[in-house]
Amino acid sequence: MKIGIIIKREYLTRVRKRSFVIMTILTPILFAALMFLPTILMNNSEKFDKKRTIVVNDETGFFNGKFKNTDVHTFIFEDKDIESLKELVEQEVYDGILYIPSTSLNLPVNAKLYSKKALPITLSSYLENIMKQELQKQKLLASGIDPALVKAANVDINITSVRFDENNEEKNIYNILEMFLGLGFGLLIYMVIFMFGNQVMSGVIEEKTNRIVEVIVSSVKPFELMMGKIIGTALVGLTQFMIWIVLTLLIYSAGMLAITPHEMISTGMMNEQAVTTDSRQMIVNAMEMANSINFKGILFCFLLYFIGGYMLYAALFAAIGSFVDNETDKQQFVLPISLPLLFVMVCCTMIINNPDSSFATWLSIIPFTSPVAMMMRIPYGVPYWQITLSVALLVVTFVFITWVAAKIYRTGILMYGKKTTYKEIWKWLKY
Repeated sequence: MKIGIIIKREYLTRVRKRSFVIMTILTPILFAALMFLPTILMNNSEKFDKKRTIVVNDETGFFNGKFKNTDVHTFIFEDKDIESLKELVEQEVYDGILYIPSTSLNLPVNAKLYSKKALPITLSSYLENIMKQELQKQKLLASGIDPALVKAANVDINITSVRFDENNEEKNIYNILEMFLGLGFGLLIYMVIFMFGNQVMSGVIEEKTNRIVEVIVSSVKPFELMMGKIIGTALVGLTQFMIWIVLTLLIYSAGMLAITPHEMISTGMMNEQAVTTDSRQMIVNAMEMANSINFKGILFCFLLYFIGGYMLYAALFAAIGSFVDNETDKQQFVLPISLPLLFVMVCCTMIINNPDSSFATWLSIIPFTSPVAMMMRIPYGVPYWQITLSVALLVVTFVFITWVAAKIYRTGILMYGKKTTYKEIWKWLKY
């Protein structure tokens, strides 16, 4: 009953804060902006790009007329002295000079791009690509090879990954999607643990420094107080995530409707006449990729490891908050308990590249690393027994750590003005 009262107090206190409301609303908007803003900017890039005039001074004659004008770049071929052209650039008559010096031994593979102001990287890439293609063509012709035959010989290879599921049925796999999901969910769990775990620790430190805890522990056991704070903050996190998911889906749906041409949609179905073959194929591929992933199972596991990982580390953070008096002193104790998760993030490439290795399997089973490591592996497909074992060990470890942290909490919350050492904490555990 008392734990329920503490949970209610922690929950209502946090969700009523202005910062909670602001971050809950702003976060999905910021994520949506990150998703759609690059697309919008790319589609309207010509409105932001400055029109530039580039003078080409080619002493070799290889590239005269080879650089074609674009929407943002105009090329002028001049045979004037390079020094006089530099003066025109300094006077901002031209935006840049592509100077290709003559060479008597080799093909012209070196050039200089002069400018007074910064030029876009895409311009250098475009110039290099044109020069490369032209020189390759000249080399082929010098060897008696028709460049058209070489171009026709180019072949695109497409390898589709197919995996057998539990029922021995074939299923197309998209490794890129699995990689991004694994990294995304693993990073999300990592951020959640530290974000909400720090809230528990800061709350304990605040109550301790304000001497509020002295009044609270007179009627509530330290174990009940700690459990109430941990569970209450976990519910705050779940509430925030549910709101984020709903708002993100709404914003994403609205954004897709806004950037999709109106003629492509008719009563919820694609208008076959308005959509090109390439567009239809892209949509079909996207649907196949989405169907290849068990999103329901991934989200269910995310909730399990979100709750389990948070509860485990929140108990440790609460214990730290009980034996430090300010935010500065906590750093020396936060680092040791953070090392397992930091180690997983450092090894994330190894886990994702080889999710079925013994190294990745053990990291996803050990409780202190499993919340992040397992979420990196789950999109690739993990045997049910490994998930069951991992969750069971996570729960057992949480109960044990909570019992240990409660013993530290019982003594530490009433300690003031004394620097706590690991030796001191060990004494508290033996009380």
